Amino acid sequence: MKTLRLKEGKERSLLRRHPWIFESAIAKGAADSGETVRVESSAGQFLAWAAFSPTSKIRARVWSFDEKQRIDAGLFAATIHSAVQARKRFAIQSDGQRLIHGESDGLPGLVVDRYGDTLVAQFLACGVERWKAVLADALLSASGLTRLYERSDASSRALEGLPETTGWLRGQGATDLVIQEHGWKLELDIAQGHKTGFYLDQRDSRKKFADMCRHLQPQRVLNCYCYTGGFTVAALAGGAAHVTSIDSSAPALEKAAANVALNGFDASSVSWMDADVNASLRLFLEQGRSFDAIVLDPPKFAPTVTHADRAARAYKDINRLALKLLTPGGVLFTYSCSGGISADLFHKIVAGAAADAGVDGFVTERLGGAPDHPMTLSFPEGEYLKGLVLMRK
Repeated sequence: MKTLRLKEGKERSLLRRHPWIFESAIAKGAADSGETVRVESSAGQFLAWAAFSPTSKIRARVWSFDEKQRIDAGLFAATIHSAVQARKRFAIQSDGQRLIHGESDGLPGLVVDRYGDTLVAQFLACGVERWKAVLADALLSASGLTRLYERSDASSRALEGLPETTGWLRGQGATDLVIQEHGWKLELDIAQGHKTGFYLDQRDSRKKFADMCRHLQPQRVLNCYCYTGGFTVAALAGGAAHVTSIDSSAPALEKAAANVALNGFDASSVSWMDADVNASLRLFLEQGRSFDAIVLDPPKFAPTVTHADRAARAYKDINRLALKLLTPGGVLFTYSCSGGISADLFHKIVAGAAADAGVDGFVTERLGGAPDHPMTLSFPEGEYLKGLVLMRK
């Protein structure tokens, strides 16, 4: 067994059970890609078993903090079984669920979503890549399913020195699927859609938005970065009179229109715009338009803290424009999915946007990912999705 010896004082995060070991913390030691290594303090104290990554700045990711633990198929089967069982306790109102959420579920670099009778997995780190076949078998055994599609095409694979790869790992069949969520039907494409095909982390937010629409009965709703129309369907389900939905992807808009039809809503109740959101918001201001409810769910502007300053300006600009378009008494659901933007910083950005827009409002709720996308006490980086619900005074 190969050993990583840390520099003096660099063991503190591991003693707090944080699962990452950075290149800068290592005094000596190396291994093959994904190989299990013993991690020790500068004094030789056992700290963890971890998977080694030769090229990533996160040089090792922890499998276990128990010196007696064997890193083998039995461990992975037990870890996956535990994660799948935990989801049953969440009482999720959908057959679209996240079963494995990486480090938060003890499987660093592994993301697995269930869409009905199909699993979709992303193997994003060297350790889970090395154990891919074992993990695939354990996932199907724990879920009772037979189909597993791989979507290991995220850019983060390059940081691990891994090529992008997609396709069926187990089973085969159609990649266009339909899931049930809160009584709605939502179609998705696991081969071509974003991430694993859909944004399951916004499940609870979509329900909250539908409930808000049911209460306020907005005449004019604006859904920015609408992707395949999850919030659009939610608004219509809540009784919104008309929804303007914007995205810069024509295929996503086609899927969104299909989702509106799939749920039996009148096509005339939605306007679709294949356009840039920022430019569209400016155009609406010039036209004197306003909206009773707005959703801002942009893509990741800041993947790391180093991108935070530039991302903060982008978030501030779109929130400033949206708040100017919001009617008094109107509601804004605004989000950041950037890991480099903390919840506190996001609040400050939106507050600055309101000040620049010359408006004020109430923060009625703070939002995060659905419970099947957990953040653990020892891994706060798991909290990537932040949201605020604002009501304009």
